Amino acid sequence: RFNYQSIGSGGGIRQASEQTVDFGATDGPMNDEQIKKAKVKLLHFPTVVGAVVPTYHIPGVNAELKFTPEALAGIFLGKITKWNDPEITKPNPGVKLPNNPIIVVHRSDGSGTSYVWTDYLSKISPEWEKKVGRGTSVNWPVGLGGKGNEGVAGLVKQSPYSIGYVELIYAEQNKISYGLVKNSAGHFIKASLETTSNAAAGAAKAMPADFRVSITNAPGDETYPIATFTWLLIPEKISDPVKGKAIVGFLHWMLKEGQSYAPNLTYAPLPKEVVAMEEKAIGQIKY
Repeated sequence: RFNYQSIGSGGGIRQASEQTVDFGATDGPMNDEQIKKAKVKLLHFPTVVGAVVPTYHIPGVNAELKFTPEALAGIFLGKITKWNDPEITKPNPGVKLPNNPIIVVHRSDGSGTSYVWTDYLSKISPEWEKKVGRGTSVNWPVGLGGKGNEGVAGLVKQSPYSIGYVELIYAEQNKISYGLVKNSAGHFIKASLETTSNAAAGAAKAMPADFRVSITNAPGDETYPIATFTWLLIPEKISDPVKGKAIVGFLHWMLKEGQSYAPNLTYAPLPKEVVAMEEKAIGQIKY
């Protein structure tokens, strides 16, 4: 049996590093400093591919909005403050956007979703990279904080004229509008299983041995640009042989039968090349 708590990737990394849990999970890979500080060597195992979407609540606007990278960076830097700013209206001709102030919503807890969002903003905005940077927790220039994806989704739902970011499944489940994002090829793309898979396809061919890789702003005409692998953090040495056997068995199941559950949960299955690499990497776990 598993006891799982959705405490955010920051908590997952911290508890796995301190060995207060048997293994953790994260949507943002550990950095070198975190790996050094951990009490035990932790291995990264990708499980599925997910998308993070800009979600919004504008009374009277039911259209699917198109967001440029400049618009998203400007909004979250606090430089674009009104919904009818030209950077938002220009890609959305025919949509009557109001003159109301934009309410920005972000995560209040350490979060892999925030890592993916800020990793993307750091790639597309030199100003963001310099002033804020990427991380599971950052000093947000503007906005209100919500705990967990569910907290952000709830705040956006109840706050007129707001914008936030959540994993795709939370936007779908809460029936909140989410926008298309302009990718590196210049196309406005909606997050879907296919467009998220496209982001992982390129990385699969050049996957590092430790599986720590960023797939935001990936190339390709039909690639959704704010996508990520999500990882399990497994200790290289597991002292309890019963738990060790169970965890290794679970990893094998996850890579085979488990992948078929991903699409119904709005996640894309792993590319076959990554599955093959992980099957070999499981051999590093000793118990």
